[in-house]
Amino acid sequence: MEARRRTRVGAMNTPDRAALLEHLQSAGIAGRVATPRENNLLHYRLLADRDPYYLLGLDPSAGWTGEAVLGLMAERIGVNPDPGHRAGVDTIDPELTLAALDRYGDRLAEAALRRESVWFATGHPASLAPLYQRFADALRARGCRILRLGEGWGYDATTRYGQRRLTIGYSAAYSTHSPTPTGGDVAALEDVGGPVHSHAARPLRATFAALAAAGTPLPDLVVADHGWCGGAAQAGADAIGFADCNDPALFVGEHEGLVRVAVPLDDGLEPPVYEPLGDHVLARLAAAVPAVAGS
Repeated sequence: MEARRRTRVGAMNTPDRAALLEHLQSAGIAGRVATPRENNLLHYRLLADRDPYYLLGLDPSAGWTGEAVLGLMAERIGVNPDPGHRAGVDTIDPELTLAALDRYGDRLAEAALRRESVWFATGHPASLAPLYQRFADALRARGCRILRLGEGWGYDATTRYGQRRLTIGYSAAYSTHSPTPTGGDVAALEDVGGPVHSHAARPLRATFAALAAAGTPLPDLVVADHGWCGGAAQAGADAIGFADCNDPALFVGEHEGLVRVAVPLDDGLEPPVYEPLGDHVLARLAAAVPAVAGS
């Protein structure tokens, strides 16, 4: 794989930028992505209609139309700007992905420099939890306090298949070599079968409400996606997140100054695909903030 070509950066190896750009495209993280155009346009319209599932915990200003969301997404992530392109392939500009990754890595470096409290959470546990766990390990090694908030809180969610009990758990750190989850530092909603995909902001809001009731400050940084990221940003926390081209809310939130960084990428791929991306972010972190000796 071309992305294996490495350049020495700080204390670790990382793909050089040209190799990483090629990997983003060849792996389908960016470039021509699997999310179909018709799905993108539907979600842009549903956000404009203020469907809670697609707001991801955010409350955008009034006036967003489907066409305005499309224009923003063309600018921010590189989807096709032509409203007449109604079906077929859509795109994420890998240069925009890489630029956002740099900002994402810089915010992690800020957290490390300040030894901040950081909370990790995901609505995509099967694909993104291992990557977040790498980031949590790196920040802990630099003196950050990694939080495990809300563990065990739950609610009965109504789905098309009836009600199911969902709880906040931390079993979402999947190995890149096995589908079996192990305990970790990444919050996700879980049912009886384990961690599940979710857009919900409700668990984030409940967790933050419990912090407020206890007089406990919010995390200095929330590293998340979907409703975990959007809900945190809407509540006033500093939040950074990954988002797909059919999840426009975080990009609207970034545009409106609520979400600190939104990184465009296909968020539903197999965990090993994201390893070069993680190498890049962690090399940027390591160059700015060496790990604490003995950690």
